[in-house]
Amino acid sequence: MSLGFTKSKVDSNLYYKVEDNGLVILLLYVDDLFLTGNEKLIVECKRDLSTKLEMKDMGPLHHFLGLEVWQGPNGIFSLVKENTL
Repeated sequence: MSLGFTKSKVDSNLYYKVEDNGLVILLLYVDDLFLTGNEKLIVECKRDLSTKLEMKDMGPLHHFLGLEVWQGPNGIFSLVKENTL
């Protein structure tokens, strides 16, 4: 499947695409993926992926690999959750 992404040389699960002066980054983990970057390119990527794969848009990222993620007007922030027993 070719959507015009380039595979990162440092992380085999990271892909990126630069188009029309915008950037979109796609990160895969098992059966999950998340996208970040230019909003227009994200929308196009979701549309293209949904024609080739069965997928569900889970909305903005809130948790990933033990990180709690907050998104706001000043950026994206994460907090490592501690194990509580």
